[in-house]
Amino acid sequence: MRIAQVAPLAESVPPKLYGGTERVVAWLVDELVELGHDVTLFASGDSSTRAKLVPVLPRALRLDRPRSDPIAAQAALLEAIAARATDFDVIHSHIDWLHLPLLSRLGTRFLTTLHGRLDLKGLSGLIEQFPGAPFVSISDNQRVPLGRANWLGTVYHGLPANALRPVFSPGSYLAFLGRLTAEKGPEIAIRIAHAAGIPLRIAAKVPRGETAYFKQRLEPQIDGDRVKLIGEVNDEAKQDFLGDAAALLFPIDWPEPFGLVMIEAMACGTPVIAFPRGSVREVIDHGVTGFVVETEAEAVQAVRRLGDLDRRAVRARFEERFTAKQMAQGYLSLYERLVSATGSAPAEMRTTRGNSELGG
Repeated sequence: MRIAQVAPLAESVPPKLYGGTERVVAWLVDELVELGHDVTLFASGDSSTRAKLVPVLPRALRLDRPRSDPIAAQAALLEAIAARATDFDVIHSHIDWLHLPLLSRLGTRFLTTLHGRLDLKGLSGLIEQFPGAPFVSISDNQRVPLGRANWLGTVYHGLPANALRPVFSPGSYLAFLGRLTAEKGPEIAIRIAHAAGIPLRIAAKVPRGETAYFKQRLEPQIDGDRVKLIGEVNDEAKQDFLGDAAALLFPIDWPEPFGLVMIEAMACGTPVIAFPRGSVREVIDHGVTGFVVETEAEAVQAVRRLGDLDRRAVRARFEERFTAKQMAQGYLSLYERLVSATGSAPAEMRTTRGNSELGG
């Protein structure tokens, strides 16, 4: 099958540091190539891929110096897609809503994976303007705000089985990995670690707009001993950071669409203690790969019960549900449905909730 993958331009594919969507796209593209498909990736020129690369701009926007105009970059991306649209059996977009007017009018087969939160103002009205555009969710919970969208299926994220190796010995600290924003729960993670009497290690970047939050709420609590800030980590450093942890704390307070770090921890055999927001109950098997808790007090109790979990079972469940091969096979099933359909998506495609285990 001839497949186009359209990636965001903020980060390279895969990203040099932080960038969940671009990392997932990289894994998906390489796995599709491994499965024998003809894949073309539209992305920044500093991307590294087994597919045919269409370099829309020389360098990803976040690390580009001097900075490129992001609107001009997006215009170049749309032009590149339009020029090649008839070359593919399916165009798979990961750039939110930007491409919808173009691809809806070109008459080509396409689908869109939505990687972000969908409870934002204006999205429901936008969806109504593109009733035939097929979308893929990354968890069933992600769909809730946009129930009227043309959902083709749910495909969970997956990462290469050998990307992170399992560590079966008990860890010596609790880990927090993510953006340092209030909705991700870093303050809660600090309180849980203190109450449990276990050190906390934080691997995260400080978003430009969250500097004040970091300075006022987090920095005074980071003593370099009981609470230590590691900073932003690359894939190599992530292995040791997650693998040596007793558990990953995921005390989120927002509708997390998926939460890639949860399955990265599971790949290392590291259990996850998480609040039941967004996708958490779909990803974590309570009592097997971690604990889903309602309160900080329950989280502290969960830390004390980590010895009840088998890290080998955590890794085994990751292999059963969340590998890149399973993700690619899930998407291939959806591509085949699009190719076999004539014209716009048939009615049953609009009303059938795709198997949420397509991706794992």
